[in-house]
Amino acid sequence: MAFKDEEQAKAYWSENLSLMFKLLTVWFVVSFGFGILLVDVLNEIRFFGFKLGFWFSQQGAIYTFVALIFVYVFKMDTLDKKYGVDE
Repeated sequence: MAFKDEEQAKAYWSENLSLMFKLLTVWFVVSFGFGILLVDVLNEIRFFGFKLGFWFSQQGAIYTFVALIFVYVFKMDTLDKKYGVDE
């Protein structure tokens, strides 16, 4: 990566860390919050014939994690282009 100056590099990494924090927060809420803490409340709702709490702990967290990977790739591509460090 070739940044024009140190300030641009710091801004890039600041936005990168902010994005990672937001995505990790979503991942934590879905996997720990929905899959463990709120499982009893969510089990009262049916999703494709399964209790929603069970679905989140078995499938939903995995699907969310894979979706977050694609979101991260898209956002980082945009961020790289914004700062001129794309390939």
